[in-house]
Amino acid sequence: MTVRALLTPSLLATALLFACKSELDNKPAAKVEDAKPAAEPAAPPVASALTYKVDVAASKIGFVGAKLTGDHTGGFGEFTGEATINGGEPTAIKFEVAMASLTSDADGLTTHLKSPDFFDVETYPTSTFTSTAITKKSGEGDTTHEITGDLTLHGATKSITFPAAIKVESAAASGRAEFKIDRQQWGIVFPGKPDDLIKDEVLLKLDLRFTP
Repeated sequence: MTVRALLTPSLLATALLFACKSELDNKPAAKVEDAKPAAEPAAPPVASALTYKVDVAASKIGFVGAKLTGDHTGGFGEFTGEATINGGEPTAIKFEVAMASLTSDADGLTTHLKSPDFFDVETYPTSTFTSTAITKKSGEGDTTHEITGDLTLHGATKSITFPAAIKVESAAASGRAEFKIDRQQWGIVFPGKPDDLIKDEVLLKLDLRFTP
């Protein structure tokens, strides 16, 4: 066997490794648990608490999904949300996303993602997130808080916990977070093509701005 014959498999493996590098690599995974039963209604916010509304034009809710051969990016253009600010700190966040507003980097993929194979937007037209706890906690990068809340997606609700970078000012509040979830935990199980399987993990990318 020649040296060339020995090297060829190694070179092919190296090329495949670099071709499959994903934006999902080295990103934190959200802690996912079963959602707890609804608690008693929270007490009304104190007089000093302020409600900030999400500025959709200045905000982004995006995602990155990956096959074995590469990534696909997408996002949602229609959503509403608000944050409660008390004493300069966020105490509650909630969102509702119109799933039909999904877009991706390929028209055919966008149509497929809206179908019953994935998000099934006709059956599940909205997804929501409602925080249950927001704690100051520094972490990797510039993260400042840890957020726990109930994510309802594809008709299933799970409690997730993830790191976020939050900044509160009198004129606006902002929050950024990137974390992975396992789509199968919300019943999204389409495997992809036999020779190009879809990864279970999906990266969520939040870049949000709120104004009073």
